[in-house]
Order: sequence, then structure tokens, then C-alpha cells
Amino acid sequence: MPSVSSSVPPSMPPSRDALVTALRTGGCVFAEDEAELILATARTPAEAAAMVERRVAGLPLELVVGWAEFRGLRIAVAPGVFVPRRRTEFLVEQALERAPGAAVVVDLCCGSGAVGAALAAALGDVELHAADIDPAAVRCARGNVAAAGGQVHQGDLFEALPVALRGRVGILAANVPYVPSDEIGLLPQEARDHEPLVALDGGTDGLDVLRRVAAEAPRWLAPGGCVLVETSRHQAPAAVEAFARTGLVARPAVSEERHAHVVIGVRPQGLRVLGPAGSPAR
Repeated sequence: MPSVSSSVPPSMPPSRDALVTALRTGGCVFAEDEAELILATARTPAEAAAMVERRVAGLPLELVVGWAEFRGLRIAVAPGVFVPRRRTEFLVEQALERAPGAAVVVDLCCGSGAVGAALAAALGDVELHAADIDPAAVRCARGNVAAAGGQVHQGDLFEALPVALRGRVGILAANVPYVPSDEIGLLPQEARDHEPLVALDGGTDGLDVLRRVAAEAPRWLAPGGCVLVETSRHQAPAAVEAFARTGLVARPAVSEERHAHVVIGVRPQGLRVLGPAGSPAR
């Protein structure tokens, strides 16, 4: 197909219709919406044309424009970082409903830090920590949580967090990878080609990382604190069971409209848990 830049003089802004035609010809289903976003983001006609060409070449729209909208926030995204999904807004809503007065928030497997940033924006003055094993995600998240004074740590799940957080966390949001390994190839090409495998692959049944989070969460939650994970419809019962086995009061929450499934585990006020060395965790 002819490029937008070859059909529009460099001094003239590419028309919306020209962008829509190029995007639609390139297979973009929501060409009109994407054209509007590109025109609103690009600083020059040449940049708009280049954005269209990258999009038609298969780059996710969020990476083309450099950001994704999440609960009204503009979350910066970068190549190699998991792009926040709008359905994950349901997880944030459930967290706010369950713990509207949370003072300490942890965004585990944070990716871009979208969940932590959204929770902090809604809660106001909170102590926010985010963590991810991927250095690219950590770099991206630091910019997104900076306005909330959040700290971002690199490491494997809870190993990345300051020990002083144990027993203090009011909301533990863990958007863990939950795609079964043998289903990775069935994901949309944008995800397979442009998002890190570590943010997608949840092991044989998709619940490997979730089970690790469930096993450790009670040590980090404050009494009455909650942990929330996103999962699929068919995985939700096993996820509830994994939380319940660790002493948490667990339940699923579903948004049919957004095709979102979240499992919530709450630490009961009377639950006593042990630290790694067998000492009381609070």
C-alpha cells in the first residue's frame, strides 16, 4: 500500500480521511478512532505519517503513540512492557470498593505501573510500592508512579519488596501472568510479538505465579487487607481455592461487560501467619 507520507506534502497535515484509509487498508478495525488518536498525539505531519506506518506494520497502537489510557490517566508505555488492558480497571474498582481507606498499596507484577498509579490517584495520600522482575517494566513504572511518590522495586515477586511492608499492606494488587504456556501461541499477534513472555506465561495451567502470590500474601497483608488478581473464567475456582488454602477469605468478582474476572482474598482479623523463619508476621 502507498504510505501516507508519500501522498501528503510534508508541510501539510495529513487529513483524517487519509489516515483512516491507510489504517483501514492495513487491517486496523477501529481505524477512525485510531486516526483521531494519532492526529491528537503527533506533533508534526511527518510524525503522524510515521505513526500510521508503524501501526500498519503491526505495532500496538499504545506503543505507536507512547501511552495508554487507564481509568482516566495517561499511562506511558514503552517497547517490551506489558500494555495495561482496560478490563483491568475492574480490578482497581474492586480494590477500592473493598479497601477504600487503604494506607499502603502494593502493585505486584506492575508492568507499566498503571494499577498502582490508578489506585493512588483514587485513594489520595497513600504509601505506594510497585515491583516487577523485568528491568524495562521497572523503568517505565517509575515514571508513571512518580506523581504519587511511589517507589518501584525490581525483583521476583515479594523478594523485591522492603521487609518493613510485611503485615502493613491494605491493598495488594497482583496482575500476574495467567495464560497457560501452550496457549501463548493463540494470543493476538500484537501481544505475542510485542509484549514480554514473562508478563503473559503463567505455566502449565496458567496459575503458577498466582499460587506463589497466594502462598505469601497473608504475611504481607494487614489484618483486613486484601489481595486481588486477574484471571480467566475457567481458572477462577482454582484461584479461589489457592487463596482459601492460605487462610484468606476468598471470592470471585466478575464484570461480564468487560470480560473481566478477579479473585479477591481478604486476611481475616484473627488470622496469625508466620514469617519465613517461623516467627509471627504480626
